[in-house]
Amino acid sequence: MFNVSRRLVVPDSVRVHRYQSLPELAPSILFFSGGSALNKISRQLKRYTHHSIHMVTPFDSGGSSAKLRQAFDMPAVGDLRSRIMALADETVLGQPDVFDLFSYRLAHDMSDEQLWQEFSQLTDGSHVLMQPIVAPMKSLIKAQLARLQAHLPEDFDLRGASVGNLIISGGYLGNQQLLDPIIFLFSRLVKTLGEVTTIVDETHHLGVRLTSGECILGQHLITGKECRPLSSPIEEIWLNHGLTENHPISAQVPEDRRQNIEQADIICYPPGSFFTSVVANLLVSGVSEAIVANPNPKLYLPNLGEDPEQKGWSIMARIEYLLRLMLGSPELNRQTPVLNWILLDSNYDYGEVDELQLQLWGVTVVKADLIRNKPDRYDEQQVVEALLSFA
Repeated sequence: MFNVSRRLVVPDSVRVHRYQSLPELAPSILFFSGGSALNKISRQLKRYTHHSIHMVTPFDSGGSSAKLRQAFDMPAVGDLRSRIMALADETVLGQPDVFDLFSYRLAHDMSDEQLWQEFSQLTDGSHVLMQPIVAPMKSLIKAQLARLQAHLPEDFDLRGASVGNLIISGGYLGNQQLLDPIIFLFSRLVKTLGEVTTIVDETHHLGVRLTSGECILGQHLITGKECRPLSSPIEEIWLNHGLTENHPISAQVPEDRRQNIEQADIICYPPGSFFTSVVANLLVSGVSEAIVANPNPKLYLPNLGEDPEQKGWSIMARIEYLLRLMLGSPELNRQTPVLNWILLDSNYDYGEVDELQLQLWGVTVVKADLIRNKPDRYDEQQVVEALLSFA
């Protein structure tokens, strides 16, 4: 086997232009993510490559996903839905209408009778958002909603329900309680320019232990977005069975996901909630081994601004945590790398970045202009151009 090296230029305008000209032949970038942090970048990325792979966590226990999870003991589908729509081919006829439907939420201030009436209008196709949807998409959506309607408990609370989540949940119930078939089908129908999948098709939850000794179960209680921020830093995180008691559980990465990880041209640990979006993917058995088996570039693009989950965790501590989680010791990263590069904005203050220590761990810092107008937000275009330069 021969190793070929090249000079890294970030951004590499020649490569970026080549990929934009032929996105169907562009490299595959695999993201370990969850939540909405990557959606805007994904909308830009699909202009340059049709081969991005998004490993999304199905462990969310908040929002409208929580009600569906409680009713049907199913994985969370909200992050899947939003990423699929972010990657949908916007040139397809009727795509804006589908996007509007999947993004629509039922009102919080309507009576139960009014909510069920509107849900029935969606199911029979008479709703104003259903009328512009064309076949075969319209028939498929109606079938999934009808199936869900037949299974919903009479006391199910429709307030704030995401219609996209309801549609996918109906498909889940109609496919032997498996997410993969309905995600594949909808991805084909909206012509997703990339691949979106859960890291596992399981109904697990997340649990954490804080440095104070307190244990918290449920992603919605960990993120600090739907409730008060954590009182002390996270010390440990695990997959948990249910939300009522500490019951750590393991999960094995499916073979098709493992192959995607091993074969991706670039692996990216992207911006997003550090523990519940990025680290949660890495808790699944077999993921770290698949990352090690991939010889291609692996990079970390840290968050900007405040992530409540990162309370007490400096950027160096987060990097060390990732290496220890996957390898047991940061020093082993030189021989069996799970992380090669840290991609940073040239001017943003991430806190102390010890480049000498990172070099000892086999990690190199690369800086580029990644922020344009908003000081706490990455510019999607500049991030995409930087990421593709590593391929």
